[in-house]
Order: sequence, then C-alpha cells, then structure tokens
Amino acid sequence: MTTWKPTAPLQNLITRAQIINKVRNFFQQRQVLEVETPIISQFAATDPHLDSFRVNDHFLQTSPEFPMKRLVAAGSGPVFQICKVFRQDEAGRRHNPEFTMLEWYQPGYTDQQLWQEAIALISCITGAHPTQVISYRDAFISQLQVDPITSDISTLKKLCYEHTGAIADDFSREDCLDLLISMVIEPGFNPDEFTVLHRFPASQAALAKKTTDEDGEMVSHRFEIFFKGMELANGYWELTNTSEQEERFEADNQLRLKLGKQALPVDRLLLDALEAGLPDCAGIALGLDRLVMIACNSSNIKEVLSFSWENA
Repeated sequence: MTTWKPTAPLQNLITRAQIINKVRNFFQQRQVLEVETPIISQFAATDPHLDSFRVNDHFLQTSPEFPMKRLVAAGSGPVFQICKVFRQDEAGRRHNPEFTMLEWYQPGYTDQQLWQEAIALISCITGAHPTQVISYRDAFISQLQVDPITSDISTLKKLCYEHTGAIADDFSREDCLDLLISMVIEPGFNPDEFTVLHRFPASQAALAKKTTDEDGEMVSHRFEIFFKGMELANGYWELTNTSEQEERFEADNQLRLKLGKQALPVDRLLLDALEAGLPDCAGIALGLDRLVMIACNSSNIKEVLSFSWENA
C-alpha cells in the first residue's frame, strides 16, 4: 500500500490558506505589486552553499531574487512574490527540497526599514512579541566572549570543539563561524522574541552592501530574523554595483570549484539590469512553510505540506 494520503492534517492546510490570504492582504494594503517570474532559468545561483536542480540545460530556481531585481530595475516599484523554490539535499524536520518562499523588494528602503516591515508582517500571523536587534559581532561577544571578526582562527577552532565536539583542524574561518552560529548562537536566542541578527561579516555579505562598523571593521547590510528557534527570513540592503556583483559571482564559482562542485553560469541578465540602474532598495526572502509551522505549532515541515518530498 502506498502512502497516498496528504502529509498535513486538513486543519493545517486550512490555516496555511488563511495565512497566504493574510500575506496578500498585508501587501495589497501597502500597494506592493504581486508578481510572477519563471521558476526555470538558464542561470543558477552561484552561492557555494546552494545546489540547484538541473532541468536539461536549465535550472530550477533556488530563489526568485534575480528576476525580481530585474523587474525593480525596469521600474516596477515595490514587488512581492509567493512561489515554489528548489534546493538539493535539503530534507529534514525543517527542510523540504521543494518549499514555498515569500520574497519582496522595497525601493528606497534600508535594511532596518525592511526588517521592521518583516516583523510587522510576521506579527500579523503570530501575534506581537518583543523584538531583539543584535549585531552578529555582539551576539558572539555576548554568548561566547569572542569577537568573530578580529579573533584568530585557532580560537574559533577551539570554541568549535569546546561547544560542539567538532574536530575543526581542517575548518576554514567561515566553517568555524557557520558552525558556531548555527549550533551555539542561534539556539541561545529567546524563542519567544523576534530576534534580528544583523551586520554579518563582510565575507558573508552575499548580495548585500558592505559598510564599516563603529570600530572600522568591514561588515555587511545583511540580516536574518529568528523566532521560536527557527530562522524565518534573510534580507539585504541590496548591492547595486555591477562590477562588484560580477566579482562576487566569480568568487563564488572559484569557491565552488575548490569545494569540488561545478561552476555555474553567471546571470548576465541581472548584471545588465544592474548596469541599467537598480534603484537603491532592500529585499528579503521568508520561508512561508516555517511561518505556517509556527502558526500550527508543528515541529516538522511535513505537517504543513500537502505532500512532502517522500510522497510527492
């Protein structure tokens, strides 16, 4: 007998539909345009930590980010999208290789303005809660008494072993930071507060602008939002410089090769859009399935999906 029945209880699917309606109402009230962009592209995200599904000579999207930025560059104004995205090797209690993402872009916004709007949206679903805003650097200093930007790598490797038992001899600096942030820092956030973690190290800027902090250290205008022990959203005050974006794509591909992965085709259409002029803007991606999990008090993403990866 096959497991043909839905993974989620009917009530969770009803709650899911209600949440999607609330999200649409939230943006309609703010005159943010709902858009659709292709889920299959000739280009792929070069992020070394993401692996795309191939469809012949194209790729299923890991995010609608690039085409949405092209819309903003073309004069769309603020836009949002609710869509399916796909990432290989992401299956578990909080991950499904096919999942639903809410993404939106606000021209003229800074990262701070955008995370405030994101908290307002999340509060519409979960109710209001206190908000803690803390920099990446201060989170490490508070919980581990170490500066993640200036400390030597031997100290970080030692902390990895002390707090997780990991033998970090071959770890890079970024490997150490990624392990500590996921295994130590994030679990230390108050689950009953919204936590905004911002000013990530410049090395983790991804597609965000870089800046200097009050001590003159390079950091990025990137932030993440956490609630109930889960990362819900990842946002940027967007990089608009074409040459710097191209350099970051090339650096990503070099790291992919170093990790034994294939280099991926760089999105020339996005670079052309940046060259034409992407307005100063901020953008954010929010995991809609995780937001539904919180609303349904579910501990497994399968409980909020009609059919999970295993019985799709």
